[in-house]
Amino acid sequence: MSKILIYDHPLIQHKLSILRDKRTGTKQFRELVDEIAMLMCYEATRDLPLEDVQIETPMEVMTAKKIRGRKLAFVPILRAGLGMVDGVLSLIPTAKVGHIGMYRDPDTHEPVDYYCKLPADIPERDVIVLDPMLATGGSAIDAVSRIKEFGPRSIKFMCIIAAPEGVEAFSKAHPDVELYCASLDRQLNDHAYILPGLGDAGDRIFGTK
Repeated sequence: MSKILIYDHPLIQHKLSILRDKRTGTKQFRELVDEIAMLMCYEATRDLPLEDVQIETPMEVMTAKKIRGRKLAFVPILRAGLGMVDGVLSLIPTAKVGHIGMYRDPDTHEPVDYYCKLPADIPERDVIVLDPMLATGGSAIDAVSRIKEFGPRSIKFMCIIAAPEGVEAFSKAHPDVELYCASLDRQLNDHAYILPGLGDAGDRIFGTK
């Protein structure tokens, strides 16, 4: 079973409520996804190892802390995952960014893989996969499986909203991958959309609906 962290921070919950509102326009929706991703990344990177370094302040020499040589890569699932990239890069601008393209077949609701481009040194990197929604779990499961073929050091999955069905399926498929989400919603509807959810994240980020 995957380790699952559901965020209850007041700032995230406040922004999530505005994000869900159908009256929230494209510009504000995009900004909120960016901000929520940044706040979530703060917690998802809590276990980064530190090392002691000697620095000199204007007053004296001291022993300080810096992140110890861990290389990170963010991999958004296209296209909605792109909306989370700027937020996480604002915290870790030196991270590399890969891309994996998945779309959901409108009839079967199953994911189809159409693109994958990862950093050449991915075996040296810890990967955080980004997608605003974890609905059936199909796209997330397939994306993580594809990334595992390249042998990264570790993988985490970060989404904003998840459905219980998707969490269960993902946890069974990838019990070694930690899952971070801002909200665990009630269920999926007959069209595999999350309820209460926020609609189609990709359409709302890019204004295509």
